[in-house]
Amino acid sequence: MKINKSGAKLSAIVSIGEKLRQLSKDTGKQHLLLNRGVPSVVNIDLSEVVKLIEFNSAELQTYPPAQGRLDLRQAINDEFFGGKSDAAKIFLTGGGMSALDLVFQTVEVEKIMLPVYYWGAYFHITTIRQKQVGEYNSFDDLADMLPSLKNSAVVIGDPGNPLGEKYDDEKLFEVIKMLNDNGTIVFFDSPYRRIFFDNTDTFYQRLLPLSNVIVIESFSKSVGLSGQRIGFVHCNNTEFNDELAVRLMYATNGINAFSQALVLKLITTEVGRKAVAQFKAITIADVKKNVEYLRSKGFLAEEFYNGSTPVGIFAIVNMSEQELLKYYIGSVSLSFFTKSKKEYASKYARICISVPHAELVSYFDAIPAR
Repeated sequence: MKINKSGAKLSAIVSIGEKLRQLSKDTGKQHLLLNRGVPSVVNIDLSEVVKLIEFNSAELQTYPPAQGRLDLRQAINDEFFGGKSDAAKIFLTGGGMSALDLVFQTVEVEKIMLPVYYWGAYFHITTIRQKQVGEYNSFDDLADMLPSLKNSAVVIGDPGNPLGEKYDDEKLFEVIKMLNDNGTIVFFDSPYRRIFFDNTDTFYQRLLPLSNVIVIESFSKSVGLSGQRIGFVHCNNTEFNDELAVRLMYATNGINAFSQALVLKLITTEVGRKAVAQFKAITIADVKKNVEYLRSKGFLAEEFYNGSTPVGIFAIVNMSEQELLKYYIGSVSLSFFTKSKKEYASKYARICISVPHAELVSYFDAIPAR
């Protein structure tokens, strides 16, 4: 059998998780799993929300529309864009990774620019789709590179993964607009943003006039629904939307009807909004405490946050993956998230800080302060 090999690899994070589970079994000592990439302070409480869903309805027991339920797309327009966009420009996807794959394959560009420290899936998707990849160190780099970026797309995530860095919104918008006006496509992939903001956030509305910006969102992080695999794409470009509709249809034949019904209830009903608000409040509180704790102990790798603030669900610590493992803490070496700075990055590790504060402290307290 001849195989058309992609050249991509399975996620190293998955294998790290398997290794940690085996170590816990072999040593009898439970490891703190900070290698994961989902908010884990608390699960969202859906017990009252699911009571609002009619499981015997036609909407749940027939094929969902290829673009997604109209009422959900309208609700997303209200929730993210203040009702100022159009449901026709919103496409429901099978989570953020599926959305990125569809977007990467639909847009014809010479190169896709990734930050020097990037989420590994970006590189693997570009490999599968045979896209050229470039990198940028900072937003200032992008300004200097403008002439060479006219036929490129730039991936921007804020808060980022793996660093967890958050830039001032004015600076962020200035950079996105600069790229847009240059004719450069921007993939704005920020699934962690809405953990820390609610529907009073107007940033997505400010992006609406920018014709070269494609928004990729996921409900995995913002409302804790990683198991439901649902997200969306928004774009103003009609030609892009027409082609995306075709590719989405034949890639998915519609996104899971239950996940659509669940998200709809979460963002449109009093019970749903209450569940989301509680999930976010508890998550934000412990993430903030964890950042403050790591900083007080001298563990936070401050050099990665020049001009930004560590407020995402990840942080970089000034210890290697192997050093943390001595204290039964699972992490991912920062070297997994870069191509050009592997040796330097190997001294650091990415950890998920969206875990219960008391649990994180109970493990890190065993490490001498720095």
